[in-house]
Amino acid sequence: MHRGTPTGEQHALAAGPYRAVAVEVGGGIRSLVHDGRDLLDGYAEDALPDGGRGQVLAPWPNRLRDGRWTWRGRTLQLPLTEVARATANHGLVRWAGWSALERSPERVVLAHRLHPQPGYPFRLDLRAAYAVDAVEGLAVELAATNAGDEEAPVALGQHPYLAAPGGGTVDGCRLAVPAATRLVVDDRGTPVGREAVEGTPYDLRQGRALGEQVVDDTFTDLVPGQSGRVRVELRGPDGSGTVLWTERPAGWLQVFTGDTLAEGRRRRGVAVEPMTAPGNALASGTGLQVLAPGETLALRWGVAAL
Repeated sequence: MHRGTPTGEQHALAAGPYRAVAVEVGGGIRSLVHDGRDLLDGYAEDALPDGGRGQVLAPWPNRLRDGRWTWRGRTLQLPLTEVARATANHGLVRWAGWSALERSPERVVLAHRLHPQPGYPFRLDLRAAYAVDAVEGLAVELAATNAGDEEAPVALGQHPYLAAPGGGTVDGCRLAVPAATRLVVDDRGTPVGREAVEGTPYDLRQGRALGEQVVDDTFTDLVPGQSGRVRVELRGPDGSGTVLWTERPAGWLQVFTGDTLAEGRRRRGVAVEPMTAPGNALASGTGLQVLAPGETLALRWGVAAL
């Protein structure tokens, strides 16, 4: 560990024009640069990640209303980590220590064992593999394996922010999200319905100039391209851009323009969070995967320059 580094050991990766840094605390991704341009709106080595930047979201992403859920007749209570909305937000491992299992100049595999605890009485082995390629950019595989002796409900996500190409804010950028449906939520972020994006400001399928539009929404019914991957593109006024891709089982994307972040951080990037389940999944069961002992759920995504 580096003394004075809030996120512990820094794992620097490099291939061709790409440079990335993954971190020990939370097992997340701190930065990604292509030929000197920030592709991710990350954070400094001497800072803590704000707004969930790059963090691993496990064993659930997004919000769990009241932190309360029921599993096979048992009512379970998780700590409320978003007090204002009385929710348990983004899982249990954002500030946990992760160890390096494998290491090379282009790749690192980080691991954390999540032990049973009140509110989530299951044992999981979590891995986050980060690799950079000179052509393909960053590829991530986040995996959860049931290391216990009973079935375990699991959902996964991750919280990268795409930096505004060219710097500044995203107001002058164009965002494309190939999703046909947006989840409707209440004032506490709990999904209460679905609506088609067609004919609304949230129809981003062909790309839309953001301007001052505020987005903090979950999108689903994602449409993959010919490669089988779902591609979200953010382009700057000069035509430079960044793509984030993901694939099944990531059937949901949380897209957030950062309007509630601290001054100086607002709207400098767009969070595009691939998720295997939407908010409140532990309670609703929507998208939740029930893993048998030894079974693994894997989430894959990546980022490249356009």
